[in-house]
Amino acid sequence: MAKGRIFLKLVSRLSGVGLLMATLMLQAAEAARLNDIRVWHAPDHTRIVMDLDRAPQFKHFYLADPARFVVDLPGFGLSTRAPEKAKSGPYLKGIRIGQQNPTTARIVLDLKVNVKIKTLLLAPVPGFQHRLVLDIYPKNPLQKGASSQPRATSKNIPLTSPPSKTRPQPAKKVDNTIIIAIDAGHGGEDSGARGRRTKEKDVALQIAKRLQKKIDAQTGLKAILTRKGDYFISLRNRTRVAREAGADLFISIHADAFKNNQARGSSVYRLSLRGASSENARLLADKENSADLAGGVNISERDDTLAKILLDMQWDATKNEIIPFADEVLKELKKIGKVHSPSVEKAGFVVLKSPDIPSILVETAYITNRTEEKLLRSASHQEKLANAILIGTKNYLKGSSYHTATLK
Repeated sequence: MAKGRIFLKLVSRLSGVGLLMATLMLQAAEAARLNDIRVWHAPDHTRIVMDLDRAPQFKHFYLADPARFVVDLPGFGLSTRAPEKAKSGPYLKGIRIGQQNPTTARIVLDLKVNVKIKTLLLAPVPGFQHRLVLDIYPKNPLQKGASSQPRATSKNIPLTSPPSKTRPQPAKKVDNTIIIAIDAGHGGEDSGARGRRTKEKDVALQIAKRLQKKIDAQTGLKAILTRKGDYFISLRNRTRVAREAGADLFISIHADAFKNNQARGSSVYRLSLRGASSENARLLADKENSADLAGGVNISERDDTLAKILLDMQWDATKNEIIPFADEVLKELKKIGKVHSPSVEKAGFVVLKSPDIPSILVETAYITNRTEEKLLRSASHQEKLANAILIGTKNYLKGSSYHTATLK
């Protein structure tokens, strides 16, 4: 009898363990999933983006010796691995992920320097799930990539925002050099339009770099890029970069897309504060203006400072310079291929809202057209596009009140 009672107790205990294991396995199976982690290294910060099945109630804390930042996602399982790309970052040694327990996913950031981290939760938009964004900034930008470690502490350190930015001021010019800001559209999370094998963000940057090289080879001209690599920069910050560099002109480079893959041709656009010149221009502006949603910006944090400035008389003077600028560039694009519209179009592009800088947007071709996608991937055609934009810009400057340098 005693042996029987012992056997029954053993079975009961085993059943309890089995029931617990079964319960944990069921909970893990029903958990939401962390589906992907992507890392983008910009010059001033690193962005980490996590794709999630649902909005998380996440926890975070800081550990020292060695320096680590930990994010726990209760109720989440894993469907991805740690990204290899993280290893090349200036602020990260790497990223490790795993299950802290069957129902909690843990992400560990191994850090190189003292950092400040800003978090952002993004609701789903077309092409994206729920996203948790971590933006990592160095506490001391002058020591970016240094080997110093954060001070040891036993306390959990809350996330902090990067230093607030004051309104950008134009750089002081030391000579009469004309500075041209070249904006490669999209980047990072925001791939822009897609062809069969091509992303808009990639060809836009390639063309922008070719144009930069050509401009820098000219006497009296200098080019700056709003982004130099594959990382996201918001529409407002693109104009900020241009203004801080003291830019005289702003050229945004893009590649168009349309549901009809027969659509083709280059286009040039300028800003309109009173509606678009065509339905196509309005649709394009809506698409380009939604880039911040794809790239990861809390649009509720936007301010209307620039919109108010645009009502100033300065805008009228700038607009008079934009029209011939856009016309000259379109004229040169017509010489190297088909244009989608024979005249400059206009719409409410956010990236063009610099009241003091003549700004245009160039749609180089339709990436959704197979023939034009092939051209966009061609180095020789990229050179032609860059050269056409350069010549159009120079022709404009030669007859412009902005012309203060000797152009050859």
